[in-house]
Amino acid sequence: MKRTIAWWVFLLMTVVAAPLQAQDAGKVTLERLFASGDFRGGFFGPARWMEDGGYTTLEFTANRRAREIVRYDPETGAREVLVTAAQLTPEGADQPLWISGYQWSEDGSKLLIFTNTRRVWRSNTRGDYWVLDLETKDLKQLGGHAEEATLMFAKFSPDGGRVGYVQGNNIYVENLESGDIVALTDDGSEWIVNGTSDWVYEEEFFLRDGFRWSPDGERIAYWQFDTEGVPWFTMINNTDSLYPTLIEFPYPKAGETNSAVKVGVVSSKGGDTRWIEFEGDPRNNYIPRMEWAANSEDLVIQRLNRLQNTNWLTLAEAKNGDARTIVTETDGAWLDVVEDLNWLGDGGRFTWVSERDGWRHVYIVSRNGGRSRLVTPGEFDVVSIQHIDEDGGWLYYIASPENPTQRYLYRMPLDGSGAAERLTPADQPGTHSYQISDDARFAFHTYSRFGMPSTIELVRLPGHEVVRTLVDNAQLKATIAGLDRGAFRFFRVDNGEGVMLDGYEMRPPDFDSSKQYPVLFHVYGEPWGQTVRDAWMGSNYLWHLMLTQQGYIVMSIDNRGTPAPRGREWRKVVYKKIGVHASADQAAAVREVGTWAYVDAERIGIWGWSGGGSMSLNVIFRFPELYNTAMAVAPVPDVRLYDTIYQERYMGLPQDNPREYEQSSPVTFADRLQGNLLIIHGTGDDN
Repeated sequence: MKRTIAWWVFLLMTVVAAPLQAQDAGKVTLERLFASGDFRGGFFGPARWMEDGGYTTLEFTANRRAREIVRYDPETGAREVLVTAAQLTPEGADQPLWISGYQWSEDGSKLLIFTNTRRVWRSNTRGDYWVLDLETKDLKQLGGHAEEATLMFAKFSPDGGRVGYVQGNNIYVENLESGDIVALTDDGSEWIVNGTSDWVYEEEFFLRDGFRWSPDGERIAYWQFDTEGVPWFTMINNTDSLYPTLIEFPYPKAGETNSAVKVGVVSSKGGDTRWIEFEGDPRNNYIPRMEWAANSEDLVIQRLNRLQNTNWLTLAEAKNGDARTIVTETDGAWLDVVEDLNWLGDGGRFTWVSERDGWRHVYIVSRNGGRSRLVTPGEFDVVSIQHIDEDGGWLYYIASPENPTQRYLYRMPLDGSGAAERLTPADQPGTHSYQISDDARFAFHTYSRFGMPSTIELVRLPGHEVVRTLVDNAQLKATIAGLDRGAFRFFRVDNGEGVMLDGYEMRPPDFDSSKQYPVLFHVYGEPWGQTVRDAWMGSNYLWHLMLTQQGYIVMSIDNRGTPAPRGREWRKVVYKKIGVHASADQAAAVREVGTWAYVDAERIGIWGWSGGGSMSLNVIFRFPELYNTAMAVAPVPDVRLYDTIYQERYMGLPQDNPREYEQSSPVTFADRLQGNLLIIHGTGDDN
């Protein structure tokens, strides 16, 4: 129930009746927002830190028809073009390859280029791959006689002599010197998927790349999906040709049959697969994460039960498939997959993230799971681990203990001694993200605020001194500053139970406190998204600013259950009551806002997308006396209609909780509707 990619369609449709104005530097119009390029910002990267301490990034050539790979020295700024457009031009071609992604071999002598990409569901994960040898200057396309744009997830072997990739649901390894291609699997089909994932794993666990080289290059571990038995969903494609065609794919709705998923290990030279042995039904347990466990003998695997309230972290032996559980994490509601598992030293310890004490904290756990030590104590949430500097003894992480709308960089001694140190300057409130170099001496730092576009800098750590500005977005900032903008503020409102909810308010440029204004709320409200953030919101911000220029106040409230860093209880109180507590919190906020003198309580509207569309339906159905209008984009009116992994995570199984599913579904209360309701949905929306 996340935002779909049809974002722009909705923005156009919902204001189609608004008069299109002539260009005015102070006004946001549809032409300016979608066609003019006035609000296009600068960009940087993708950048890669290199082992020698430098970094590479992509930059346009002088004629802007191609991009080259350039290396920089972070200290001096010395610039060197490592890969030119000429080197990226295949023999007989008149144009260089367009680099959509790139990867260096471990020794830096070869470059793997991803180009000519195609979209697979949400992301462009299918395309062509080429390898450039920087010593010989040879540029070679991978895949042999494979059809155009059919390779996926190519990556170098550790020694750089081979490349593994997925094609047609099978895994292949290509020798770069001889050109020989070895098929590691041959059973890939419409039903059997090797080396990538099915629709629901990609959508909800973000699992796309489904195979891993062992550190010594001798083995490859991979996921296999057996989708037979999963109910198929059918969509009508009305746009690609004169006559409509059908699109069908396995889509397990809540309570229905999942794919059977398993992990296997095969020699990178070919042979039989050794499957990891787990107890239980593979269709009723999930394997969302798998990596090599800091050696070439063991895999570390996260395995969730279907209810997703137990995570068994296991070590599995590659040679015989035996698996043993080293950590068992449980929760009365649900568990999120741990993304920040990092091996320390020689593999004797690893980092683990848990909410076991009520807050999301980092622990260091021994390899056998016997010892666990808390590294980040305190009543706050670690949002994410940014870097581990073992030589210096530091853990770098993102958190915001005082203000859940913001994000800052902290570091803490790995041994847990001493106090946390905030590295983000105190005079820069807002949202900060970092890409830290291997030696933790430098970082790419991105900083923004609400209504203020991002600045990207190279900073020196730990002092956070700015070495140079990479993207200042000066032109965009000047354009934004020249717009007619009213006052903006963050605020808090009581939900009636003593819990303070975060919100923001955007007022019209000519705001008059003696008048009353209609208010449009923007909502998401589910565990997947937080709308009240002190960060640049791009087109979303500009869209709402356009509405304030037409005389509306725009507000947003984060109810309980949204993923704000406010502790486990905040996030998980909505378990099995997804539409109940959240809509009650939204309604409580509206009741309070409706008492403000400048608010017209008879003209309260709300809109949202996906989960926000569902929430818009929930509030106008459940609290018709409060809302005059709702716009619901791509909502899920009946939560039984959504996929297994997302919906069952927060609601349990519909077979076990039919009453909870009924009470959490907006459609149950549709007969209460009194106001105006606009529902928008795309027939080509696979989500």
